[in-house]
Amino acid sequence: MASSALCKLVNFPVLAVLVLALVLTGCAHLPSADTSPVAQQWAQAGADSQTATSTAQAAPWQHQLFPGKRRNHYQYVWRQGRPAMAVSSQAGISAMRQAQSLPALSLGQIQFSWKVAGLIADADLQQAGKEDSPVRLVLVFDGDRSLFSAKDAMLSELARVLTGEELPYATLMYVWSNHLPVGTVVNNRRTDRIRKLVIQSGADGVNRWQDYERDIRADYERVFGAPPGALKAVALMTDTDNTASEVQAWYGPVVFKPRH
Repeated sequence: MASSALCKLVNFPVLAVLVLALVLTGCAHLPSADTSPVAQQWAQAGADSQTATSTAQAAPWQHQLFPGKRRNHYQYVWRQGRPAMAVSSQAGISAMRQAQSLPALSLGQIQFSWKVAGLIADADLQQAGKEDSPVRLVLVFDGDRSLFSAKDAMLSELARVLTGEELPYATLMYVWSNHLPVGTVVNNRRTDRIRKLVIQSGADGVNRWQDYERDIRADYERVFGAPPGALKAVALMTDTDNTASEVQAWYGPVVFKPRH
């Protein structure tokens, strides 16, 4: 199908969704190398835990930018005795991403943590134009694209035409919601290949480190209703662009514990 015909089937917000998904698996804007002790300890905390492939262990964290969007500011810092990735977002959106190569059979636990200075007052993960979140951990999976619905196959083709990259098979986001109960699953409004799982809700826990250990396979099967494919990327993402708000947050190291 010609690109002009494809473009008539979607509007600009859909393209924003595609850019979000694609940038987590495709090209990256590489920041200058940070060799500070805190940066090395933050990265090493995750690398030490990975026993899957040397590629996964060695992959650097990269700053992902979204065309036409104000970037966040990410910086390695010490926060309450922990190595942390600090993020300051002012009506912006960008992510820190690491390529992965974890086969489906080795997917086990993932440990991560975050701390937020405050929630985004107007954010609502279920409303168009308010889908911001102070913290997200994003997992991108491979899979059999022949199982795509006609709509998702069309969106994937549009993505390929416009960017040279296909829509990832599945994207699972762990999120902090203002009001949705923990355990709520929120499908993206335009493609159900992107789904959010609420693991923190409400103001309780603000300004305190929140630590998590999640079973990747169990969460994927609950959210998507099928076993996962290989894990291709992980990302940390804060976004305040829809609500034109400001937020500050901190992310701890991401630790994978592959299944043996």
